[in-house]
Amino acid sequence: MTDMPWNAMPQMDWRAKIAALPATSRARLATRARSAPLFAHAYAFHLNMRFGGMTPLHLAEFAEAQQLSGVKIHVEDGEQASLARMSDDALRAFGEAAGRLGLELHVETSTTEATGVSDAVRIALATGATSLRCYPRYEGHVSQIIDRTIADLRRLEALDPEGRLRYTLEQHEDLKSEELIHILQTVANPRLGLLFDFGNMINAYELPLPALAAQAPHITEVHVKDCLVQPDRGGWAHLACLSGEGHLPMAAMFVELLLLGEDRPQVLAFGLEEEEGYFAPALRLPSDGPDPFIPARPASFTDIGPGNLTARLRQEAAAAQRQVETVRTMLREIATEAERNQA
Repeated sequence: MTDMPWNAMPQMDWRAKIAALPATSRARLATRARSAPLFAHAYAFHLNMRFGGMTPLHLAEFAEAQQLSGVKIHVEDGEQASLARMSDDALRAFGEAAGRLGLELHVETSTTEATGVSDAVRIALATGATSLRCYPRYEGHVSQIIDRTIADLRRLEALDPEGRLRYTLEQHEDLKSEELIHILQTVANPRLGLLFDFGNMINAYELPLPALAAQAPHITEVHVKDCLVQPDRGGWAHLACLSGEGHLPMAAMFVELLLLGEDRPQVLAFGLEEEEGYFAPALRLPSDGPDPFIPARPASFTDIGPGNLTARLRQEAAAAQRQVETVRTMLREIATEAERNQA
């Protein structure tokens, strides 16, 4: 593969796309844009949950106050108050509290390894969650990572024999779209789909809209964010920023995702994952051979920086609130455009 400058990204005029749709598709798009299932994501409060005493219940209360559909929360979010440190009784109580607030609960973990996924399934089932996200974080050649991930995900059926959970595999900066699809097709679990992140394909040297098109038949959930794309050793790193201020074609991606599914929406959750300040380096490069080596890496974290802690926590909370408003504005614009073209 040769070097590809970021500004060579194919652009899509999302308004022209809507105008060219059949009337039935425009009507479907308008309806779905006005009723998209938006979820609060704990990573939007990553620093507050690490340093500010924010708990999973606080996240649920934020989601309820914003009239969101649910919450997506990692098993480790909240430090000592996290789901991973709760007793089974406390997990049930949290799930019941979320239910009283009218929220659907999704659980996330940053591994596919047997021990980690088994514990995440236990947590998800105890809370009454409906979905569990995972992704591999192995060191090794891509072929080895793929084989280990397939072996891991084949255990899901035994971990949840009653089929109470949906599962998603997220593109998380290392594997390319065709590699993720190969994993899904090999595992062949009908309850396993893909979670499409608005920016994580960047680090795997893929462009957003082509990656979305490739993954489209398998996408059931989404992480929404924006980022600035930065050159990194011939590949691309990403630095997350406020939604609407980065390089990602957010509105165009929303249009494509909302159109998935004929009789009913294929995408069941849009997690609002504002990550201002999060940095991820390139993991795939144009100079890679056929089976490149992926180094070990920790689970995602954002550096809090050297400034005033209280001010940084307030900045993060304000950004999370602002993202809700930004995304709702985008969705209203999409719906209005679809309705205008119907007229």
